[in-house]
Amino acid sequence: MKIWIDILTPKQLLFSEPIIEKLGKKHDLLCTSRDYEEVSKLAKIRNFDLIFVGKHGGGDKKAKLKASIDRMERLSRKIKTFSPDLVISFCSPEAARISFGLGIRHIAFCDSPHADAVMRLTLPLIQKLLIPNVIPKKEFSKYGIDKKNIVSYKAIDAVVTIKRKINQEATLPFKENKRKNILIRVEEEEAAYTSKSSKIIPIIKKIINDHSEENIVILCRYTKQIQNLQKRFGKKAKIVKMSFDGKHLLNNTDIFIGSGGTMTAESALMGIPTISYNAVPNIIENFLVKKHLVKRETNPNKISNHIKKIFGSSNNMNQKRAKKIVKQMEDPIQKLIKVIKE
Repeated sequence: MKIWIDILTPKQLLFSEPIIEKLGKKHDLLCTSRDYEEVSKLAKIRNFDLIFVGKHGGGDKKAKLKASIDRMERLSRKIKTFSPDLVISFCSPEAARISFGLGIRHIAFCDSPHADAVMRLTLPLIQKLLIPNVIPKKEFSKYGIDKKNIVSYKAIDAVVTIKRKINQEATLPFKENKRKNILIRVEEEEAAYTSKSSKIIPIIKKIINDHSEENIVILCRYTKQIQNLQKRFGKKAKIVKMSFDGKHLLNNTDIFIGSGGTMTAESALMGIPTISYNAVPNIIENFLVKKHLVKRETNPNKISNHIKKIFGSSNNMNQKRAKKIVKQMEDPIQKLIKVIKE
């Protein structure tokens, strides 16, 4: 069987690795992406073979539309030539439109019903949707896919991505000393579902004021973010772009402060003390908070106090709790293979 997999984000790339490993043994695969710096850098780190077609449209609506139309046009020619029997994506609008137009069956994964624009553009056009069971099916069916075509798995997606082996020996941005490592992930700014009001600036300010003796690393997404944060905090914290395997960074982190997305979930399941400032409220983050793997807090003073509390404690309850929860989860890739067979 010929299978086309469209991969648009770093998380999708990491989630695709075991899919490609398992399906590549029996099937002919074509893996595509778009020109998006965090994906291309991670693909190099992971030695991941991707064909890049088109680019990320950035934060502007008109630019997003133009980039998507251009990508669709170029991709459709490539896909016609490859002639796949099946498409797998993570709700890629271009993959959904092309597979629909060419009459190819399309299976998608998704854990982000809050991505309203993407859901509207993809869900009515796909045949099967695989989702974490912590998200009710109605969160997706309201966008136009029948509940009977939604398949739940007993896991969250980070359980797949944290199992990856690290093949990066890169020097990390933490200093070699006895200080604690505080890693702060800046929120997404260019996704269609985000608001432009930043919650993270007052949080960073407070952490730098109260924990200046520790290693503080701020992990950015875009050049503009780096420039802005460099001006404000460059002398007191290390400002870096994501040019590392996230797991490699997290393995060396004492506390992680994230926006509630992929790295927040990975950090939580790895048993690292994790604070979410909940930049984009979502059901996965909510699940992790309820399981006491993530502390949700937006108040800079309370975040700073929580950091003090964690550094003053020697218990490893986080790791024990995370191990127990991970053990109870199933492998979503096995669910995919079952759906393909059916």
